[in-house]
Amino acid sequence: MADTAAAGGASVHSIDHFALNVPSINDAERFFQAFGLAVSRTGNAGQELDLRAADGHRWARVIASTGKSLAYLSFNCFEQDLGALRAQVGATGTAIEPARDGAGFWFRDPDGNLIQVKVGPKMTPSAKRQNVVAGSVADQRGSHARSESKTVHPRRLSHVLLFTPDVLGALAFYEKTLGLRLSDKSLDIIAFTHAPHGCDHHLVAFAKSTARGWHHCAWDVDDVNMVGEGASQMAAAGFDKGWGTGRHVLGSNYFYYVEDPWGSFCEYSADIDFVSAGHAWPAGDFPPEDSLYLWGPPVPDNFIRNTEAPDSVPAG
Repeated sequence: MADTAAAGGASVHSIDHFALNVPSINDAERFFQAFGLAVSRTGNAGQELDLRAADGHRWARVIASTGKSLAYLSFNCFEQDLGALRAQVGATGTAIEPARDGAGFWFRDPDGNLIQVKVGPKMTPSAKRQNVVAGSVADQRGSHARSESKTVHPRRLSHVLLFTPDVLGALAFYEKTLGLRLSDKSLDIIAFTHAPHGCDHHLVAFAKSTARGWHHCAWDVDDVNMVGEGASQMAAAGFDKGWGTGRHVLGSNYFYYVEDPWGSFCEYSADIDFVSAGHAWPAGDFPPEDSLYLWGPPVPDNFIRNTEAPDSVPAG
């Protein structure tokens, strides 16, 4: 149950789903199926996709368009918080947009991203799931054969990261309107936020760019072995560009990022830090050289490229 007073104002509790515009539904279908998500065709002439994780929830819509961009981001809240959230958005001078589907309310953030807030179930976990990688005992094999590997199917969406020209401005806006709280940041380069009702270390993150844009969506898997097997799974399907396997500093999760056909990324993520409901996370401001990863390969140049920015070099 929500505790608005303890949270210092109303807050959303989950991402319900995101909607992503892409230039090729066929490419999207092949990529997300290889990633291990359940993909189904919807919309007019099958020109939309629904993406579901192993939990069965529809975490994303993928929509045929002329290019890649975020169509909208949908959040869930508790019923008693909907009116207060709408008032918080209005208090910033932000206009409420006409309803798209009759649920909740819609508005745009300072970068122009379309946001929905509606009453819905809490899709974020309410407690940290323990990730334990057990070592083998003497006289037993510690691993299965490569040929015995099974397809990695992510359990759920963990978080999304958006490019923005103003990281600190985005951070302040989402705190004032949606009640998201700072987890950690590095100067004005990157910032991570969580919802105060029990949430992964980050639900929405922001990275600095010359324009708005979609950087990545992260999907939770069992452990670091599943992160590595996911990387191999995608390479076998022809998607061998990415970054990892490694371990982050901010969030502490193990990661592998796969580059999608449009120059953004999907992340396999395991064992991310968790902020319990009502807990005051000790948010820090970390220098860039100490904020990105604890171990792993060097960051590739394409990882920080916003392919939606006018000054971007096309991916490929």
